[in-house]
Formats: sequence, C-alpha cells, structure tokens
Amino acid sequence: MQVIKEKDPLKIWVTTLKRKGSLIGLVPTMGALHSGHLSLIRQAASVCDYVVVSIFINPTQFDKPLDLQNYPQTLDKDIALLEELNLNIVVFSPTASNLYDNKIEAEHFDFDGVELAMEGKFRFGHFDGVGTVIKKLFELVQPDKAFFGEKDFQQLQIIKKLIEKTRMPVEIIGCPIYRETNGLARSSRNERLSWEIRQQASFIYQTLLKAKEKFGTESAIQISDWVENEFKTHPFLKLEYFEIADSNSLKTVEDKQLDTPYRAFIAVYAGEVRLIDNIALNY
Repeated sequence: MQVIKEKDPLKIWVTTLKRKGSLIGLVPTMGALHSGHLSLIRQAASVCDYVVVSIFINPTQFDKPLDLQNYPQTLDKDIALLEELNLNIVVFSPTASNLYDNKIEAEHFDFDGVELAMEGKFRFGHFDGVGTVIKKLFELVQPDKAFFGEKDFQQLQIIKKLIEKTRMPVEIIGCPIYRETNGLARSSRNERLSWEIRQQASFIYQTLLKAKEKFGTESAIQISDWVENEFKTHPFLKLEYFEIADSNSLKTVEDKQLDTPYRAFIAVYAGEVRLIDNIALNY
C-alpha cells in the first residue's frame, strides 16, 4: 500500500495508471475509519483495479470551528487498518494548504436547491465546502467510479448534481448504510460518544423504523409530530430536525404520490455530538 501526501506525486501516479488503462476507484473520507468505510473500500476494490482512499479533514465544510477542532484525527491508525485489507489501495492524505494551494476557501455552487434543504438549513456553507473538496479530488484522482455511503444521503445527491453540472466522467455509486449492532448508523463522530450515550443513540434508528411503519397509513405531518413528541421525552437526545422528502429532489413532502420514492431524514444532538441518519420509506 502506498501513502501519498502531496498533489504532484499523486498526479504522476494517476497518469501512469491511466496510460495502462487501469480502472481507478475513489473513496473520499475524513479519516477515523470504521467498518462502514471499509465496506465502501471493499466494494470499490471489487470493481476497480486500484482504490484511492483520501483521508482529509476538509476545513471548508465545517460551519462551526469547534466541530472542526474536535473532529477525530487518527491517521496512523487509519493507515494500519487499511494495510490489513491487503488490497490495491493508495492513501492520499494532503495538508489543507497543499490541496487548496494555500487559499483555503470554498467555491460557491448552485445545486438546483438540493443544497438548501435539511443540512443546508442548519449548516451554513456546508455543501459549498463539500462540492469544493470533491471537485478537487475528482480533478486530481480522475476516478472512473467514486463510492459514497447513503448515511449522508443529501451529500450523495449533491455530488450527483456536481457531476451533472461539471460533466466530469465519474460514475457515482451510493452504498447502503452500515450500522452498529444496535442500529446506530456508523460514523466517525460515534467515537466521541460515551458508551451509555452510544447505546441510547439506537433510539434514532428505532424511531426511523417506526416512522416507516406509520408511512403507509399516516400523513407526513402526523409522523413528524409523532417523532418530535418522542424526542421531547428522551433524556439524552435532542432532535434538530425530522423531515420526509422526495428521495430525488429532497423537497419536503406535502401530499404523498404513489409513484414517488420518499425518505425520512433526521438530525439529532447527543450532547455536543451531532448525528444524522435516514431511511427509505417506500422504495
């Protein structure tokens, strides 16, 4: 396994592989790798000759400096974990100044309103930062395929919009949410939870499953009210938002249509740690 920390050596590596006709997959991460990341990497390795795993905590997608400061940094552990996979992996772990050419700021994007829903309402500028770093990675790595987990489903739709607008020749592949044994969606942020809160956080997924059950017989408003009331009584978890939206446009549902796929989206605070999750409701 090779570890590359600067753009120029990565460009040389990519050029060499492209000349050979090798298929390159990309799995972008911010490190603190867990089994969810590893499932993406294994899937990428099953269909690509080489997999680039980027490990980069992107400063432009954090709206709160404290959240950036507290984000777990475990590069040595991550590299050791990847070596154990024994796959054709190249780790790309640049500094912010190197990746951003000493000008660390986000480009502004118009994602046709997808960026304004849910996470966009609560994390100002977040998706400009996401779009900026993913665009830079795509330009550098020139992947044939890029793999993203559906836990960040809105982000997945944003990246599909990025490809649509930039016409970069990258196939975007969404991969199922990987969960802990209690149902909690795997996330690097989970490492900041105490054992007790980590167990209590299973309530998030349990609530989504009940919302899915209710979706067949109750309106979106009724379900949203029920979810809000459920969290009002929880001693450790604070609901930030719950929304039922069109899976493609991410527009909040008003009247359910039989031929439209819907998902439920949720964001919850467990102390200072913000957790997100989602579930398909009908398709």
